[in-house]
Amino acid sequence: MEDLNKRDQPFMAVQKNGILDNLVFQMKNGMRSIKYKPVDYQQLHALTEAKKLASASIEPKIRKAVQISKISKEQTLIKQHKQVWWQEHQRLTDVRCKMESEIKSFLKNIGNECLSDLINFEQELSEQWCMYLKNVINPIQQLRTDLKYRQHHISQHSYSHIELNAVKVLEEVDFVKKQLKAVFERLSLEQQKIENYLSDWNMKILDYSSEERSNLLSELPMELETLECPYPDLKSSILHEFCNFTEKYKKKLQEFDLQLEDISRNFQLSEEDHWIYQAVLDQYPGDLCGRRTLYLNMLQRYFPHKSRHDLVEHEKYCDQYRFAREQRRILISNWNKNRRDFIQKAVLTLAEACAAHAIEGTLAKDRRKQQELCAHLKAKVLQWRAHQEEIARLEMEISARRREKEEEKEKLWKEKELLQRAEKKKKIRKYWAKKEQKWQEMEMRDLQRLEELKKLMAEQSVKDRERVKYRQKLLEKRLVEKKEVALQEAHEEEERERRLEALRKQVAIVAQFDPVRMMSDTTASKARMGIGIEEEFILQKPLFTLNTYNEHQIISDPRLRFELALREAGLHKTFYAKEILPKINPQKPPRKDMESTIFKI
Repeated sequence: MEDLNKRDQPFMAVQKNGILDNLVFQMKNGMRSIKYKPVDYQQLHALTEAKKLASASIEPKIRKAVQISKISKEQTLIKQHKQVWWQEHQRLTDVRCKMESEIKSFLKNIGNECLSDLINFEQELSEQWCMYLKNVINPIQQLRTDLKYRQHHISQHSYSHIELNAVKVLEEVDFVKKQLKAVFERLSLEQQKIENYLSDWNMKILDYSSEERSNLLSELPMELETLECPYPDLKSSILHEFCNFTEKYKKKLQEFDLQLEDISRNFQLSEEDHWIYQAVLDQYPGDLCGRRTLYLNMLQRYFPHKSRHDLVEHEKYCDQYRFAREQRRILISNWNKNRRDFIQKAVLTLAEACAAHAIEGTLAKDRRKQQELCAHLKAKVLQWRAHQEEIARLEMEISARRREKEEEKEKLWKEKELLQRAEKKKKIRKYWAKKEQKWQEMEMRDLQRLEELKKLMAEQSVKDRERVKYRQKLLEKRLVEKKEVALQEAHEEEERERRLEALRKQVAIVAQFDPVRMMSDTTASKARMGIGIEEEFILQKPLFTLNTYNEHQIISDPRLRFELALREAGLHKTFYAKEILPKINPQKPPRKDMESTIFKI
């Protein structure tokens, strides 16, 4: 480490006294050192100017390439936007045809009086449209044709006459502009009036629905109020429990309403801009590749005065608003379901109480038994309350788990925006798809298998016992058969060995004694010694085999391909090529034991 730190320090020439004396002696005697030569600053200046000119000639090409890249990217985005808009246009056309058919069927089914009113209204609108064409559009078209005619035949008149006609034409055009301005102002006011009227009715409908929902939450059910109960304490406890149960849901609903109001106040866009934002998002389906990039690009085109950060913030708040609305809807549906269950159980409880009271009236001696029955009924109510609290706790846990899921999804989207390589995006997409599928499978399995397992466990246990007994019998039977087969194979193997031994004895060969043959050379030894064999020409083999690259490996190297591209562009001798070529890594990095360290000394 000390050597490395010393290398990083600036160069310092430390000379000894003897060397200084020699330099002084050389300077006095006019002797120059052989190691150092005078610097040619003119040549260096010329080289610098040449490099500057070369880089200046390359700079327009680089700018042009960057501009072409931007244009191609913009054209690709526009092409994708066109494809999405064409699909949206087809969908809207289908929806329009469907709505028209529904309107026609509705007009056929309604009464004659309503139909005549609609026909009169349609006729009135058509008359107004014809009047608008006659009073506004037709004069403009006539003025336009008149101007074209005058411009075409202007050469046939004198200059003063042309000037006079031009003044008249300008006055007429100004008069038409004023008329059109007044008409458009009147139409805009009428449009604003109709929009306000529709928005007022929309608010009235929403207020009525919210008021009706609040009345449902605050009012007691008629089923419980009309029922008669001989035990006032039981009925009051049931009504009190219903009020507590309704109050809890009412508080939760108010919390969701406050949360929705807080989120809506944090919106970065106005109401009209938010409507445009929602319409743009609906144009891009959820399974579209690069959906978020496309609709953010389109939103930046619609709202150039808004930054990307503002749009992303508005998107985050919209997701939170949508999630809160969904939770509110689930809460209301759960409340309706639990309310129906509560009323049904309360009616059954009161019916049981009435039956018990009738028995108590006829059998006065069983008063103690009736009190125990009342206590049992109260215990049922308390048990049901405990079940409801447990259900509410489980619902909160499920909502918290879904919220964590949404947060993790948002986190993955943010990480996906930061990743630039296609491989990482693909991995994240696969990971998210697997995790989404896993969550869905877990949720479906928890909801569906919960009821199926209870029914199948009893049947499966009986089947498993029978299957185990049957498999045990089959296993014992197979073991016996295997033992018999093994014994039979052993007997067959012994019999085969006995027959083979008898055959070996029959075909055995006894070699005769031949000492001359035993002591003489064999054919193989003669061939090895070269006796009686003609000399053959043996081609000299190379000392070692060469392991090198083939043509495909050389062409696939990115360094060679980049150099060929620079040569085709005429940029291989420029300063840019010298700077960028050493920075390109090979397709396969070299091994650490083959790396050269000669330049690191």
